[in-house]
Amino acid sequence: MYLLLNSITASFFTPKLLNSKDMKILIIKLSSIGDVVHTLPALYALRSAYQSAKIDWLVEEEPSNILLGHPLLDEVFVIKKKGWLKDFKNTYGIAKKVRALNYDMVLDFQGLFKSGLWVFLSKGERRIGFDKSREFSHLFLNERLHAYNPDMHAVDRYLDIVKHLDIQCGEIKFPLYITESEKKKVSELMKVNGILDGTPFIIVNPMARWETKLWEEKKFADMCNGIANRFSCKVVMIGASSEKENNQILSLTGNKVIDLTGKTTLKELACLMSLSQMVVTVDSGPMHIAAAAAVPVVAIFGPTAPWRTGPYGEMHTVIRKELSCSPCFSMICRSKDKMCMKEIEVGDVLKAVENRLNYKLQITNYKLQT
Repeated sequence: MYLLLNSITASFFTPKLLNSKDMKILIIKLSSIGDVVHTLPALYALRSAYQSAKIDWLVEEEPSNILLGHPLLDEVFVIKKKGWLKDFKNTYGIAKKVRALNYDMVLDFQGLFKSGLWVFLSKGERRIGFDKSREFSHLFLNERLHAYNPDMHAVDRYLDIVKHLDIQCGEIKFPLYITESEKKKVSELMKVNGILDGTPFIIVNPMARWETKLWEEKKFADMCNGIANRFSCKVVMIGASSEKENNQILSLTGNKVIDLTGKTTLKELACLMSLSQMVVTVDSGPMHIAAAAAVPVVAIFGPTAPWRTGPYGEMHTVIRKELSCSPCFSMICRSKDKMCMKEIEVGDVLKAVENRLNYKLQITNYKLQT
């Protein structure tokens, strides 16, 4: 089953229908999870305009689950994040196939040297991306857009590449493809863990790759306990199975949190999120999956800028302290105190959760009355 989740604004698209039967397009967006999710509206716009074209995507392993089997794509080429030069046989095989396809357009949404190298290897007729990109990746292009505005949200920035092709974009859609078998697995996982049909639950994600994005474990545990005690919702924790911080948080919450750490794929996670009341999370890939799945997000931000990479749309709440050092966009706190995260209190988050729950209840009641 194919689901289009999360429509933003009123009317999308009066596509300029072109004779695209023989057109071949390659999207290059290698990583990360959030970045791949941010590129999905561009994929939707491209497929809407070029309905008969062959559209492929080159991506790294970690976010590839979002794209594999996607009905808007003809082929997905998966490469390793690290060591893809060492795995020469596989890399060479993909490069040879990509090169042989003679793409009419190769779109570099990544803007890094490694994506630029793949642009070069593709030998696409039109090699399109932003001018003055990082790591001199623009040197591999033969068709350059203006240098992008770094304070523009990533979703809108990527759509600029689509607009460069004379495609008009209005409504922004995040096409997430979830199969019936994936839905069934999620349903079974919920039942096994005591989440029956109709049971309200809130998903909590404490983990991010940057140490500077992490909130204190004790505060996350207190927040989980607060949600369980104050609201009629179960609390479900997600994350990778190897994350010791999740285990520490779980140990401080007793039996009040359902641990689904490491038990879903990315698409199964999107399905699970779509059934939840909301997602409370730090700045991370799961945050963007939740936003794409049209789930309200309460996002805890410190070193990064929500106007650049926050949860996309108007249904979300960002909690952030206005400090002179934030955003610093650094993986290591220069002052070593992480004040941008430490100054966020449990009460700040619980208040945001309560407001969002009340708002959602008001919307539900309004729909029932009308």
